[in-house]
Amino acid sequence: MANTAITPTRMVLNQLKGRLKTARRGHKLLKDKRDELMRQFMDVVRRNKELRIRVEKGLTEAFASQQVASAIMSPEMMEQALLYPRQSVELDIAYKNIMSVNVPRYSFQTKNNDPSEIFPYGFAQTSGELDDALEKLEKVFHDMLELAEVEKTMQLLAEEIEKTRRRVNALEYVMIPDLEKNIKYISMKLEENENATKVRLLKVKEMVLQNAHHYQQ
Repeated sequence: MANTAITPTRMVLNQLKGRLKTARRGHKLLKDKRDELMRQFMDVVRRNKELRIRVEKGLTEAFASQQVASAIMSPEMMEQALLYPRQSVELDIAYKNIMSVNVPRYSFQTKNNDPSEIFPYGFAQTSGELDDALEKLEKVFHDMLELAEVEKTMQLLAEEIEKTRRRVNALEYVMIPDLEKNIKYISMKLEENENATKVRLLKVKEMVLQNAHHYQQ
């Protein structure tokens, strides 16, 4: 329904037409943004599925080796072997902009590049299965870090898609229709006023002619 409280003047009409033009342009840009976000989101979803399968497989294999090592070694020996880790990891976080959304990029650096540093124990009294478990955990750690990055990206993109969708709907179903109705209302009022003015001018012209020349149509 048109807002009958607005003043039906040409200045207001031109202002509303300008707002309508801007709203339509913004609506198109937001729709394009929403579509591109959806495309990016689906790519991330596919990557998430691949990583989750790899991580679950890697963790299953690592835990299986750890269970075998636990069966061979006593709990005290297991605890003593893993009590003092020799390797440490430093996590770095950067950000990448995807359609105005800052998504995280995780990377890590180890204190020492020597692969044997992942074993915090000597090999004399430990099981080979424990070595296998730590090696498999070290390999799956890369995928786990990327999986965390991908899942956070999915969350942020989903939130931005929802916000963009609400804005598109607000423009498409509320703002643009209201502007169009108000423009139509003002245009009709201005046309009515112009017609009324023409009628009054004709009446005035007729009265002037009658008074000046005793003219009667």
